[in-house]
Amino acid sequence: MRDLSNDRSLLSINSATVKPWTLEQLVEGCARAGLSAISPWRDIVQACGVERAGKLIRAHGMTVTGLCRGGMFTAADESGRRAALDDNRRALDEAAEIGAQCLILVAGGLPAGSRDIDDARVQVRDALAALLPHARQAGVPLAIEPLHPMFAADRACVNTLAQANDLCDELGWGVGVAVDVYHVWWDPDLKKEIARAADKILAYHVNDWLVPTTDLLLDRGMMGDGVIDLRAIREMVEATGYRGHCEVEILSAENWWKRNPDEVLRVCIERHQTVV
Repeated sequence: MRDLSNDRSLLSINSATVKPWTLEQLVEGCARAGLSAISPWRDIVQACGVERAGKLIRAHGMTVTGLCRGGMFTAADESGRRAALDDNRRALDEAAEIGAQCLILVAGGLPAGSRDIDDARVQVRDALAALLPHARQAGVPLAIEPLHPMFAADRACVNTLAQANDLCDELGWGVGVAVDVYHVWWDPDLKKEIARAADKILAYHVNDWLVPTTDLLLDRGMMGDGVIDLRAIREMVEATGYRGHCEVEILSAENWWKRNPDEVLRVCIERHQTVV
């Protein structure tokens, strides 16, 4: 079985980890560090220009493990839901232009003024079904990323890997999951649901959960600095036959974002080899 932790070619850097780098800086910085895979957020791709971004990425021989992010499907009215679908179609076109292996989706939480989480989940399911033909045509699969339940109200009403797997089973080809350890490590059904996801795992994100966590969104830890059993989860993922990248995504406003991004890359590489 191929070990994800020992092969630098299987390490991908999410642009949120090395904020505030531009896409140009991300590509060039990763190349300097001997890395060949990235996962950019849409803002830096758009700032670069989508067509130029694709050319830059291809010129450096970079693999794009995902584009972050689409989703945010839920809205209080039909016009809001249509606008979200339009934006997601644009995101799929951007993903195709830069050669992204998938579009990462954060589902969206409760619409403004709503307390009906069941309806929000129906909206997500309906939006995915409506978006799927465009995804298939673009050749970019949809990667549903379940978020920790603390984000159910404002960011994502898909909160467990079981929910994401259910959506994949219902919708069929072209939909998969993104497994982010920050969001799923706590789940008592994690091993079973990772095994169930199997070849539908489109992305695997690593980081760590700090104790205490001072900001639920922007205080993720570097691998090895927190309480997640990263090796155990990696073994679960590898047992499915997953041979894709291990993507580092660390949102850290008060720590890693204040450091030199080249230093951050160095630590990511070291922890990928020794901890992940």
